[in-house]
Amino acid sequence: MTATFINRQVDRDRFVVKLQHIDWTFCALLAAIAGVGAIVLYSIAGGSWSPWAAKHLILFGFCFVAMVLLATVDPRVWFTAAYPVYGVGLLMLLAVAVMGHSTMGAKRWLDLGPIRLQPSEIVKVGLVLALARFYQGLDPSKARLSWRLLIPAALIGAPAALVAHQPDLGTAILIAATGGLMMILAGLSLPLAGAVLAAVAAATPVAFAFVLKPYQRARLLTFLHPEADRSGSGYHIIQSKIALGSGGALGKGFGLGTQSQLNFLPEKSTDFIFSSMAEEFGFLGCVSVLALYAGVIYLGLRIASNAYSHFARMAAAGTIITFSMCVLINGAMVMGLAPVVGVPMPLLSFGGTVMITMMAGFALVLSAKVHRYSEVGSGRGSIV
Repeated sequence: MTATFINRQVDRDRFVVKLQHIDWTFCALLAAIAGVGAIVLYSIAGGSWSPWAAKHLILFGFCFVAMVLLATVDPRVWFTAAYPVYGVGLLMLLAVAVMGHSTMGAKRWLDLGPIRLQPSEIVKVGLVLALARFYQGLDPSKARLSWRLLIPAALIGAPAALVAHQPDLGTAILIAATGGLMMILAGLSLPLAGAVLAAVAAATPVAFAFVLKPYQRARLLTFLHPEADRSGSGYHIIQSKIALGSGGALGKGFGLGTQSQLNFLPEKSTDFIFSSMAEEFGFLGCVSVLALYAGVIYLGLRIASNAYSHFARMAAAGTIITFSMCVLINGAMVMGLAPVVGVPMPLLSFGGTVMITMMAGFALVLSAKVHRYSEVGSGRGSIV
């Protein structure tokens, strides 16, 4: 009886110590971004918590608690779960291809009774874990250039191809870019990486002519000349630019954004929420939110660089790479600097699966901080 009590007390003490090692500044930045998202969602709903703002806050609160708890999990558990999580994500993508739910011409969702999941979001976390586990035991010289690099290439290519087939070209590019950057971070030969990029660039015209679907080709052409079809394929980006520009330096004011309030701006709660925010809070509001994103990226990379375990470094860095790419792609999209693709602004946009998987990734980052000196598996490797 006494021994059981002592063991429980020790476990509680260890848990408290782990909580003390969590980077609460990092957590505060995440909460600030989600809070701004709730404010914008409340405003564009006409000053109502329904249908977006309340759900956004409740889900973030649940995910925040889960993130903190998962951050106390030993990295060896994440290491063991890496390939199974990746495998489950891949199987779900295959299930989408067979029996997925179609929305607006794209089959991207799985209906599981009361919930609907987007497996392409889940596989992002699975890919980061799988690549981190692969590189944990790989000699740095082999990570630079060897036949073994065909394995991470396959790990990246399989989900990217399945997601592109849905079709979801934006997420497929995000998955490929995240995987490629993780390979470079692990030590991939830069000349080889440059050769791959050159090959992709050379194949782009062929893919445009024979691989992309007609609407995808139209999106790319619209990106170059949106004014050619103002009421059709160019409508989204034109309305987004109007919202961005009309906000000016300080914005029109809370609840006074005409493009969003009058529903001229499409997907105002998801893909184009940054435009909704820019219209009401202006350039100053945009810079402030981007500063929050920059803070998350900086602290995340610092945590990754200080982790002793190569697995923890790669997992944390991979999560931050995914997060950064989402911010970059969505920001460029709403400003007309990139084609319109279905990549939301993380934590700001409304969306269940995106929120859950992104916060699970941040749990990996915090776990790398809490277990900074823990070793995982065999071999340390190095991040170059």
